Amino acid sequence: MPLVHLSDREHREYSQNQPELPLWQSLVWKTYQASLGRKTRLYGLKNASGTVEAAALVIIDTTALGLATWDIPRGPTGNREYFAELLSGIIDEAKKDRCLATYCSPLEEISNNSQFSILNFQFSHRHEHPEATLLLDLTKSDEELLKEMKEKGRYNIRLAERHGVKVEASSDIHTFYELLKRTGHRDQFGIKPKSHYEKFLQLPRSFLLLAFDADTQKTPLAGLIGVVWGATGIYYYGASDERFKAKMAPYLLQWHAIKLCRSKGAKRYDFLGVAPTDDASHPWAGVTRFKKQFGGEVVNYPQEQEIRLMPITKRFIDWKRKILG
Repeated sequence: MPLVHLSDREHREYSQNQPELPLWQSLVWKTYQASLGRKTRLYGLKNASGTVEAAALVIIDTTALGLATWDIPRGPTGNREYFAELLSGIIDEAKKDRCLATYCSPLEEISNNSQFSILNFQFSHRHEHPEATLLLDLTKSDEELLKEMKEKGRYNIRLAERHGVKVEASSDIHTFYELLKRTGHRDQFGIKPKSHYEKFLQLPRSFLLLAFDADTQKTPLAGLIGVVWGATGIYYYGASDERFKAKMAPYLLQWHAIKLCRSKGAKRYDFLGVAPTDDASHPWAGVTRFKKQFGGEVVNYPQEQEIRLMPITKRFIDWKRKILG
């Protein structure tokens, strides 16, 4: 089956005949990535009648010397019988385009076969797309959701309310970014430029919530950016000020986000990533403890695969980045 470039129109028609596509394989995500300066491509396999059997959105991130990495976030989609064939075709295209490595983080296992084997693949050490997430059933009432939370989760929500924490919808990305800088410094992770978060808030049905201390002239305590995609509300970015940890603002903020997503028609709430095991050394161990206070069901995904097409060059660049920090 031939690999083809799909137009936006063809992909839109394809998606209409699919169950809900993941946000990261949508035209909305394609537009968002293009706004960040990344190249994007839509690939598909068409059968003899011209119907698209499987498709993948590829995000291309160009590095120094015109080299690039290709990312297939939460894809391919469509008929899983054709996933290996589609991925094999995409890798052939990547080889022609000075691609260092291709990353694939599917929602379902991609079965290899002798005809379309994926060579040089290994499990990725990135944590761009989580191996596991926590899903909360939003068809339940407030009372049911609160009952199914951990006792500490319920207690901290009420504690935040007693401390006078107020949560409001906002467009104040500057305040959120200042909170995020504090969070990144505290937890030792890098943050993106402010424009990255501004452009995320241009996604349809995205939202920003800020938690304030009503007793101290609306001092910002925490912030949360999320989006509703189809029937799923997604918690994407969170930030808080460690100086006010005792007020437990992130708990009340998360509770408001859960209820907001349900009011927008979401049937589930995706906490977007937890550690796949109880390994205390996992980079997401701390945030996992917080998220699990709200209950929900852990859902596991296949581990992201990295297909190195220029392994020596890729190893050298990874080594250089590690040395330079």
